[in-house]
Amino acid sequence: MNTKQETRANATTAVFGSEKMLTPAPTQNIPQHKTTPEIAYQMVKDETYPQTQPRLNLATFVTTYMDEYATRLMNEAINVNYIDETEYPRVAVMCGRCINIIANMWNSPEKAEWKTGALGIGSSEACMLGGVAAWLRWRAKRKAEGKPFDKPNLVMSSAFQVVWEKFCQLWQIEMRTVPLTLEKPTLDPKDALAMCDENTICIVPIAGVTWTGLNDDIEALDHELDAYNKKTGYDIPIHVDAASGGFILPFLNPEVKWDFRLKWVWSISTSGHKYGLVYPGLGWVVWKDKKYLPEEMSFSVNYLGANITQVGLNFSRPAAQILGQYYNFIRLGFDGYKEVQQNSMDVACYCHEQIGKMKCFENYSKELQNPLFIWYMNPEYDKTAKWTLYDLQAVLQQSGWMVPAYTMPKNIDSLVVMRVVVRQGMSRDMADMLLSDIGNAVAGFEKLKYPTQSRLDYEAKVKQKGRVFTH
Repeated sequence: MNTKQETRANATTAVFGSEKMLTPAPTQNIPQHKTTPEIAYQMVKDETYPQTQPRLNLATFVTTYMDEYATRLMNEAINVNYIDETEYPRVAVMCGRCINIIANMWNSPEKAEWKTGALGIGSSEACMLGGVAAWLRWRAKRKAEGKPFDKPNLVMSSAFQVVWEKFCQLWQIEMRTVPLTLEKPTLDPKDALAMCDENTICIVPIAGVTWTGLNDDIEALDHELDAYNKKTGYDIPIHVDAASGGFILPFLNPEVKWDFRLKWVWSISTSGHKYGLVYPGLGWVVWKDKKYLPEEMSFSVNYLGANITQVGLNFSRPAAQILGQYYNFIRLGFDGYKEVQQNSMDVACYCHEQIGKMKCFENYSKELQNPLFIWYMNPEYDKTAKWTLYDLQAVLQQSGWMVPAYTMPKNIDSLVVMRVVVRQGMSRDMADMLLSDIGNAVAGFEKLKYPTQSRLDYEAKVKQKGRVFTH
């Protein structure tokens, strides 16, 4: 049988009776011949089979569940490119409506029919846009005053998300980070202001710190910054990185002032694909007023028969996520969002309480501000333990759970913690299963006769600092 005849025969045979299932998946070169869609689907599907199921991934902040109508709506728009506004004008309108809704949710004072904001592929692009706007405003003011503009800096806590490091490297901005301590687990306003000067483009507090789940005290920072700006004559603004908290605070803590109600908060970014409850990737950034968005950030291009004005680092982008976000706003409303976020918070609080009762663990914070938390080994228990949190991560992963263990930021980087992020789709029963698996794992560790390798590695590092261990 020649090659073509053989290919036709394989294309009509059963999936698991095909020769394709006996050959490795392509890694270097495109295959010479075609494959039936059934076999190609199965090969790709099988590649993902051993992975953690998304709803058991308690490491990610990203939405892993949407209802069937939202999923259908997004699947039906999978071939729509948002940037083609002339071809898909209603998608652009829905995007504008989403920006309006989010801006008003954050108490925007802007009176325009369409609030000033932009779409992002995720909160990373939204953060970048907020940072670029702050940098361009600062640079324009320095130029107008005839002052040097070659040494900009940005101030935030050492618990930053990596996008801010990328932003500062790509735009050549000095990143000044305020160290965290166990006594000061969030950004200290006075310490932040001590790092500011005439070259500071903005201060970036975080609502929903990735490392800990805590919120920086943005109202206190705004108060201190107002006095500082009056004293110095500067006009250093605040950009709030609210990747998680932007969709938690308005529903669960509306009385907390962290948003545009504060004088120096000029821009806020958030992630629609986190607690905005939309599949990835989607981010939003909103400015307090149009005057805070530099004109040079709006790019116009004659594309497919019309002039399109866009604010963004990326051009083509999916429209499906916009439909998903707008669907959620209609479907859930304020009450629905509040119920979902409250359920996530309640499940997180339950896990936090139960883990805090285990003699081997100690919670990092007494109360939760977002539906996530971290814990570490009880220092007394740790003196005689034969295992580490990295071992617990590995055992939980065998049951499908992804619960990350990691070291904290610089200055407290000797502290190893674990984190649970509770999202829509995490039920009380699932929480009980997780807690049971943690308890069983700990019981197994306590029967060990000898330390694990990760324990030996850990002790070797910390013994240099004078700590004593007894097994």
